Amino acid sequence: MAAQSKGRAVFFRSILCNAKYLTARAGRGNVSFVPDPRPCRRTPRRQSSQPDLEPEALDHLAVIRETMERSTAFTAVSGWGYCAMGATALVAAAIAIRQATTEAWLAVWLAEALVAVTLALVAMHWKAARLGTYLMSVPGRRLFVGLLPALFAGGVMTVALMRAGDPRQIPGVWLLLYGVAVMQAGAFSVRTIPVMGAVFVLAGAIALPMPWWWANVMLAAGFGLLHVAFGAYIARRHGG
Repeated sequence: MAAQSKGRAVFFRSILCNAKYLTARAGRGNVSFVPDPRPCRRTPRRQSSQPDLEPEALDHLAVIRETMERSTAFTAVSGWGYCAMGATALVAAAIAIRQATTEAWLAVWLAEALVAVTLALVAMHWKAARLGTYLMSVPGRRLFVGLLPALFAGGVMTVALMRAGDPRQIPGVWLLLYGVAVMQAGAFSVRTIPVMGAVFVLAGAIALPMPWWWANVMLAAGFGLLHVAFGAYIARRHGG
């Protein structure tokens, strides 16, 4: 009887021991399959303490670009445009000299001035587009501004001489002041332009004391032949 009791006790002890340790091992083994209750979060990146330099860099690039434009000569002056201006000036001179009155003579030359300005702007725009530049860039604006003062003075002098009844000096004044305008504007363009302006100044100085007919000859030679000659040289030397 004692032996049976002892055997039962050993049996139950082994069962309890197995249940205890095997259950603990199974529990420990199942822990790895339990999902992590913490949400999946990305580690936030540290924000750089350095400021955003992109706007400042763009400002520097704009300043550098403007400086380069200011130091660049305006090369879109069209030689073929000058040739066209010279050809129309020769036609206008032949028509104007045949007019009976000074007012009609002046009207012909004013129409020629309008045609010449249109031809020059169209030719310059065509050449600027071909060169990949802008007509109203910084050197281009400086060139146009350089032309205006002397041309405005030429218009004032024309009105004054017409009112004074002395149109004989108008051809010389036109050549002289046009040459001054071209020399001033040529400071922002190719070197040939100031040279052409100096030749116009010389032609104007020669035409001032001349009589009416010879003054018109100098006007035709200046606005006609000089434009054609220098225009052909610019077209051949500077690509159009």
